[in-house]
Order: sequence, then C-alpha cells, then structure tokens
Amino acid sequence: MKRSDVDVVAIADPDTERAIPQCRKMIEKAYGTKKKVAEYTKGPEDYLNMLKRGDIDAVIIATPWEWHTPQAVACMKAGITPAVEVCGASDVQECWDLVNTSEATRIPVFAMENVCYRRDVMAVLNMARQGLFGELLHLQGGYQHDLRNVKFNDGKQIYGGGVEFGEKAISEARWRTNHSVHRNGDLYPTHGLGPVGTMIDLNRGNRLVSLTSVATKARGLHKYIVEGPNGGANHPNAKVEFKLGDIVSSLIKTTNGETIMLSHDTNLPRPYSLNFRVQGTNGLWMDDFDSIHIEGKSKPHTWEKTGDPKEADSYFAKYEHPLWAKYANDASGAGHGGMDWFVINSFIESIKRGTPTSWTYTISLPGTQSLR
Repeated sequence: MKRSDVDVVAIADPDTERAIPQCRKMIEKAYGTKKKVAEYTKGPEDYLNMLKRGDIDAVIIATPWEWHTPQAVACMKAGITPAVEVCGASDVQECWDLVNTSEATRIPVFAMENVCYRRDVMAVLNMARQGLFGELLHLQGGYQHDLRNVKFNDGKQIYGGGVEFGEKAISEARWRTNHSVHRNGDLYPTHGLGPVGTMIDLNRGNRLVSLTSVATKARGLHKYIVEGPNGGANHPNAKVEFKLGDIVSSLIKTTNGETIMLSHDTNLPRPYSLNFRVQGTNGLWMDDFDSIHIEGKSKPHTWEKTGDPKEADSYFAKYEHPLWAKYANDASGAGHGGMDWFVINSFIESIKRGTPTSWTYTISLPGTQSLR
C-alpha cells in the first residue's frame, strides 16, 4: 500500500474478529476513508469468489500453511500470479501440484523467502561471487527459533500467557501448533536453503540429488505445557503426543559436490539463529557472532568480525551487495530489518517488467501498467 504502482483492491480472510479489522485500519491509514477495498469473509473458501473478480494481477498468500498450495493453484488457474509465504508446500504431492499447475498455466509461483534478501546474507553472497571463500564446499542454514510463545497462548493475547492451541487459541497458535502435533520433519526449511542455494546456483546449473534427515525425540513442547504459564501436569494438553522432533537435522548433497546442512529447532529455549555457514577452500563465514576467517587475510586459527556495513574497513562494508547499497533507504523501516521490502519489490517488479521471478524457474509474463 506504500507503493504508487500498486492498488490493493480486495482482501480475503474468514477472521472477522482480528484480521479484517486490522486490515481496515491499515487500508484507511494508507488510502483514506473514501477508499473501499472489497472484503471476502464468508468462510475459508470465499477467496475463490475474490479470484473471479477479473481485475486482479497478483495475490499475496499469507495464510496458514495448509492453505498455501490450494490457494496458489487456484490463483494460477484464475490467471493470477501468486506470491506464497513460506513454506508453500507441505508434502511431495503439493510440490507436484504447484509445478504441474504452473507448467499448464504458464504462470510462475513466487516463493516469498525474505531471508534471501537479508543484508548480511547478500553481502556474503557478494563475497562468494567474488571468490573470497574460494571454491564453495559446505553450507549450513536453518530455522533455530524458540517458538513456544508462538505455538501457545491463552486465547486472549497473541504470544504466550498460556498453553492453549487450536480452537482455544488465537493467531498462529490456532493453526501452526497442529503441524507440530501431526508432522515430524523440517517444517520450515527455506530460511536456510534459499540463501545458501543461491550461492551455489541451485536450479541454475546445480541441483539437489540426495537428502538424509533425522530428528531427535520430542520433549520440549510437552515440558512447556507442564511447566508453562497456566499449564500443569493435569492440563488437557499435557496428554498430547507431539510428533515433531525438537531438533531436526538434514544433510543434502548437490550434483556439483557441495553439501548442505539444514536445522530446524523451534521447541526449546534458545537464542534466535539461522545457523548460517558458508565454507570454501579459502575460508568460511558463520552467522553466529558474525565470524569470518579468510586464509592469507585473517590471523591463522583466529576468527575476525565481519563488522557493520557503516564501518569503512569492515568486510560487510567492502562487500555490501549493490541492491542494499542502492535501496537501503527505501527498505528502511520495512519488516525483518528491511528485507521484506526487497522480497515484495522483487515480486512486483518481475510482474511489471514481464521478467522471471527470483528464486524459482518461471515463464515470462506480459507487462502490466499497474498492479492490482
């Protein structure tokens, strides 16, 4: 809504208690009281009626995970380009549904993986492109985030305050926690895979050829219910058996010989980390503690700090990605440290210019004057 080349014409969400009122406030703030945006709120399937309008170029899908694939497929069949929040697909069949529909309709699916645009990640991409690490051999990434206050709340506040989930909870705890009950695997792999995959040219001459994934036992969420606020051993949710292992580790091999280690760790007390590591024949970078070591530049067996982009002699200043150097002011104040601006901008510009979207193979689209 902050863009002059985009017109928001409709929103669809069955949550009339929270989501729709919040959207109305945002729309009024951006467009004023005279602007009316159509609302489709008559149940979870009412978005299908929105797609029949005939005046929509693109849709951003920011719904619970289980809706991502069916809504993206419906968009493509309606001739509309979807931008899908991660994860996108939840099983192999949904992956094929996206691919088959995209090929049949010649409409791309844009994966909204914002970490691909994180400032330090893009600086490291620039380092890799300029050969600072030598030939890349091993990469790591993941989603290591204590989400216990996201997966549970008291039904009144969005984060924490209780150990309810499902129908007795609100916000993400209403739907997200059920995935931890019924699924065991890396439920959120693209935060790690997207950025490191770009560095080794995945789907641009390189591809994944094998994957081995293992999970620990599940203990963290049960412990939180028993010991958490307003919980206890006698709370009904203490009887729930969670399938999601507390730490899931996946080792991937590529056709060009690199290895990728992904981690998923959301049920235990820990600081936030995406666990990035980019390692080659000349050295490596690790996200935690902003550490870098380059042979011939760093003191042997010693870590250096990558530094701040504003420090003239820092690694991040020297290797600032051209996109951040050009658009840092535009991205200022956007979500997740500005990287949300870049992912939205990439989606919109690709449609306007009729060029392939980033992070996925696509068929070029005809250009549009203004996006709706």
